[in-house]
Amino acid sequence: MKVKQLIPEIAHISSFKRYGKVNRVIGMMIESRGPQASIGDVCYIHLKDTCERIQAEVVGFKDEHVILMPYTSVRYIGPGCIVETTEKPLQVKVGPELIGQALDSLGNPLDGTSLPSYLPSVLTEQEPPNPLQRPPISEPIEVGVRAIDSLLTVGKGQRIGIFAGSGVGKSTLMGMIARNTNADINVIALVGERGREVREFIERDLGSEGLRNSIVVVATSDQPPLLRMKAAYTATSIAEYFRSQGLNVMMMMDSVTRVAMAQREIGLAVGEPPTTKGYTPSVFASLPRLLERTGTTEQGSITAFYTVLVDGDDMNEPIADTVRGIVDGHIVLDRNLANKGQYPAINVLKSVSRVMNHIVEANHKISAEKLRLLLSTYIEAEDLINIGAYKRGSSAEIDEAILYYPELISFLKQKTSEHPTLKDSVEILKQLFQKGERT
Repeated sequence: MKVKQLIPEIAHISSFKRYGKVNRVIGMMIESRGPQASIGDVCYIHLKDTCERIQAEVVGFKDEHVILMPYTSVRYIGPGCIVETTEKPLQVKVGPELIGQALDSLGNPLDGTSLPSYLPSVLTEQEPPNPLQRPPISEPIEVGVRAIDSLLTVGKGQRIGIFAGSGVGKSTLMGMIARNTNADINVIALVGERGREVREFIERDLGSEGLRNSIVVVATSDQPPLLRMKAAYTATSIAEYFRSQGLNVMMMMDSVTRVAMAQREIGLAVGEPPTTKGYTPSVFASLPRLLERTGTTEQGSITAFYTVLVDGDDMNEPIADTVRGIVDGHIVLDRNLANKGQYPAINVLKSVSRVMNHIVEANHKISAEKLRLLLSTYIEAEDLINIGAYKRGSSAEIDEAILYYPELISFLKQKTSEHPTLKDSVEILKQLFQKGERT
């Protein structure tokens, strides 16, 4: 690097360090008198009688005090501890060396190894791309899940919400997508997961095949809310880096609901008023800024799947409603289908891809609409059929739906070991309705 290029960097380097002192600790919040800092700046809190220091972030101000929240617990922090500001927000290292790794919210490998020092660093909080610099979504991306590729076709750079209650198969579906997709790289954020489930997801759902082309960012449920929230931003920053290198990135986040819960905890701690179901205004302001960062740019694309954990299978709860209004489509996992043994338990009648009509050919679209019509007709008459009240010949539409129904369900089911291509899924869908008139 030439000396002239270093001059602007040198000009912004402060010639002295700024310090403050902890005044009191309330719950998760730390109040300090000083140092001079901005919202989002990372600070070091030096513990008394030790050489240790912990990282904290400036989350607000009150009177003349700086309000910080630590990335770890508040244990061992007391009045008089020195607070040193870095005058910089959180940054993480990025590069191809991260592929195949499981990282924490700060971008450090969970296995205790260190990343190379030469890797570049990026800010975890970035502005979404300029809307006029987003190329339109024009081609599909292969997901490797038959029901999605054929009936809910996803485009490169599309953002999809996966809405489901607990235990309906979100992690299994994410693992199938990570293993089967033809994207260049996967970035997976596990936010607020149980500690037991992290290794299970990596070894069972993702597998060595999926991990070989993936980066996993983990924040477990026992960690402070700031770390849980930062996991989402760190994963998004890593995905943005690879997008800027011209790659097509597949990003998956499980779950946005837990990100919102972490933001709610932070908001309530700094004194924000609770609104809908206790969520603070900052939750509904931060979600669009986070979700809009993915998508297409002139360099590459980030195709994103965001899972939303709906309480009591209520699809209209506040976070589900907000996310559904931001993303470009939604996939609903139905507990009733899971109870019947249909996996993945995707309710195709309640799901929609908002870009599908612009990226598929006419015959594909016609076949998908035909399947939806037959499935909807059967479900509407299912009660009558099951109790024997329906007589064959009463309705030609219902008769046709009854004939096709077993094949439709067989088509929608898929074993985790299956790896259908996008082309194969579409061809099988078309062949369902190319066998001539049935008797």
